[in-house]
Parts: sequence; structure tokens; C-alpha cells
Amino acid sequence: MDQLAPTVKYSPYRFFSAERWAEFRADTPMTLTADEVKRLGSLYDPIDLDEVRRIYLSMSRLLYAHVEASQLLFRQRQAFFSGDQVAKTPFIIGMAGSVAVGKSTTARILKELLGRWPSSPKVDLVTTDGFLLPNEVLRRENLMERKGFPDSYDVGALLRFLSAIKSGQRDVRAPLYSHLTYDVMPGAFVTIDRPDILIFEGLNVLQPRELPKDGNFVPFVSDFFDFSIYIDAEEELIHSWYIKRFMRLRETAFRNPESFFHRYSQLSEDAAKAIAEGLWGNINLKNLKENILPTRPRADLILRKGEDHLVEEVALRKL
Repeated sequence: MDQLAPTVKYSPYRFFSAERWAEFRADTPMTLTADEVKRLGSLYDPIDLDEVRRIYLSMSRLLYAHVEASQLLFRQRQAFFSGDQVAKTPFIIGMAGSVAVGKSTTARILKELLGRWPSSPKVDLVTTDGFLLPNEVLRRENLMERKGFPDSYDVGALLRFLSAIKSGQRDVRAPLYSHLTYDVMPGAFVTIDRPDILIFEGLNVLQPRELPKDGNFVPFVSDFFDFSIYIDAEEELIHSWYIKRFMRLRETAFRNPESFFHRYSQLSEDAAKAIAEGLWGNINLKNLKENILPTRPRADLILRKGEDHLVEEVALRKL
């Protein structure tokens, strides 16, 4: 994977070491305990209170400033439109990055921090997994080997959901996904009711679509975002994290007979590792190179992780 640091002076980003970035937190209070951070993390993406202090408190302060500015702009537009009654729309944060890079942990930590601001905003978290096409459809369309690629999602449902959220609609439903059965859960939904902030997390949420030559409007998922974050790391590190996670799951979740991957728990360690390497090389690495990594420059904030899963560098888009 190419280096994140700029090679020319025309980069749209400012780059910070983790230590320099931590200074931006100023007097932002720590509102999480060590036990809560441990609960929000995962076995496959360790995080501790020091990392929250170094990285996430500064992110919380930055996002607070963006949300406040967005609300001020909304009030000014309301005044300009002379009393048109338009519901205040949620501030949507898009979060992208490769499989195994730690998006889910980052999203959970951020959700808790944002929800504990003095104003007590309502913060919801939705992942794109529920918007994958059901396995039955993927098999019929010969797309099971492309699960997680842009063409494996119900893009229409994604756009309808985000459009409804941005329109301030009540009780908008998002489908749920089971990582145990590796499939969308039929008839299962989470209801999102006009949050102040929505974190929308997924592999390809910053992916653009082909632009129409006739100039007609074609919406992208990212068109609905007010701020976007990309979780980044070297390709070799992500590869290593993916294999380690797979082998740990083989000893835990895969043991469940209902697991889609249960058959892998019965294999020898060498055979299971060979399967993991194949899944990485044939699916996840291709998706990273073809679809996910190219969206990195579209993010407002890039968190660059090192070998120990801790953030080493932060890139913030210039205003």
C-alpha cells in the first residue's frame, strides 16, 4: 500500500503525528471508563483508555465543532427561507476502510463519546452489512465470491434509507445482518428515529458511481454524509490482522454449529490457514485494491494505524 504522507506540497490534507493530534483534545473530558472501553473494543482490535485519550477525544472535539457549525447553518437557512418548516436533519458521519482494520471498534467508541456531550445528543450507528443482497440472491447471480464488493449491495435500499434519514423522517428501518449465519436476517430491522447524529459504517461507503454523460443527477451514498472517516493501515498489516482474526474465530464463533463457517472449525490449523489465505487473496484483497483503497482520498479524516492497531498518523482535510 502506498504511503499516506504527501510527496508534493499540494495535498488537501494536514498531517499530524498521534502525539501532535492528541493536543487538539484540549480540555475535552474523558467520559468513558477503562471497563467501558474494554467492552466496546474487541479481541481482534484491541484498544485502551490511553488510545481513546490520544486519538478519540480529539476526534470528538473536532466533530462537535462540525455539528455545531452545521446546526448554525441550518438555523440561518431557516431564516432565509422565511419560516418554511423543515425538520432539522441528522448529522451523518460515514466511516470506511478494509475488512479487519477496526472500523466497528472505532464506530462504537465514537458513538459513545458523541452521545456523552453536554447536550446529550441522540447518536445511532448503522452498518452497511444489512444492505447486502441475501445469500440466495448472491448465489443466483454468481456473486458470493464478490460479497462485500459494491455490486453485492442493494444500492437502492441504501440510498432510500439515507435519503429518508436526511429528510428527517420518523422511524426509518435498516435491515439487520447476522455474522453467525453470514446472511441478511429475514424480516429483522433496527428502527432509526431522527437521531441528532448517525454513524454509517461500511467497506465501500465512500465509493462513487460512474458519472452519467448526460449530466443527470446520480446520487452516491457519500452525498448524504456531513463528515467522512477512513481507517487505514498498510496492506501487509491488514492481511496479518485478517488471518489472525480468522484463526481466532475458528476457535470461537466458528465452533457454533449454526455458523456459516462451522466447517472450517473442523479443519486442521494448516488447512484452515490455507482457507483464510484464499479468502483474503481472492476476495478481500481484491476488494481493498479495486474499491476500498481508491476511496481514501475522498475522506475528511484518515486514521493511519500501525502494527499494534494503534493510530500513528492522522490526516485532516484542509478547510
